[in-house]
Amino acid sequence: MEYDEAKHKFIQAWGTLGSSWGINKAMAQIHALLLISKQPLSTEDVMEELQISRGNANMNIRALIDWGIVQKELIVGERKEHFVAIKDVWELARQVSKERRKREIEPIVRVLNEVQAVTGDTDSVREFKKMTGELKDFSLKVDGALDKFTRSDKNWFFKMLLKL
Repeated sequence: MEYDEAKHKFIQAWGTLGSSWGINKAMAQIHALLLISKQPLSTEDVMEELQISRGNANMNIRALIDWGIVQKELIVGERKEHFVAIKDVWELARQVSKERRKREIEPIVRVLNEVQAVTGDTDSVREFKKMTGELKDFSLKVDGALDKFTRSDKNWFFKMLLKL
């Protein structure tokens, strides 16, 4: 397989995977492109490579920066902004886990805490409290596991994984 074909296939696959994870396909494709690029890329480079609009490129690059997995990189003598992805796969996984925890787990735990204050003593209320309590307990366990993962180093994590 030629490099260009392999690159295209990887970018498409990463985009599809991103869609499965609930993120925008273009955002995942931009991330894939930045992951495999040897040099920092400008918005124009991204637009040209992926055949997307400036607005689409800008919006998704900003989202990747918000996730903490892409950073701006200054190039001396260049006026354009350039971007690079975190290349350390371990650090990338930790950052994505940290963001997903903040965006998904913490909000649902807050809601589950609030709804546990429901009043009444009917079968429906008891079932509601039981189910939301179990969901809260599970969510807190997932939150704890993600917290440990984001604060851990590779060696600790793989030792724990091997024990399982």
